Amino acid sequence: MSLPVDFRPEARGELRDGYDWYEGRRAGAGARFMAAVQAAIDHVAAFPQSGRVMLDDIRRKLVLKYPYAIFYREEAGRIIITSVFHTSRDPAIWQGRR
Repeated sequence: MSLPVDFRPEARGELRDGYDWYEGRRAGAGARFMAAVQAAIDHVAAFPQSGRVMLDDIRRKLVLKYPYAIFYREEAGRIIITSVFHTSRDPAIWQGRR
């Protein structure tokens, strides 16, 4: 059974920015990026404890074939995605989010 998933507004914006960046380079690349992110989110929803603990209760799931990570926590029977983060950025950005 998979848990429901909620996004923090910042995480939605990061996801949208990633889509726009890939789609701006080549038609269809944004959709492939979104499919890879969705596969990572589906895995997290099904296996919430599978992500590596990074900070307190925040876990990380890497997105296959892309330099992105999903940062999330499990809370009250649901997954809260705090960041969809390009891994070359300063980690202090996602670390300040709860």
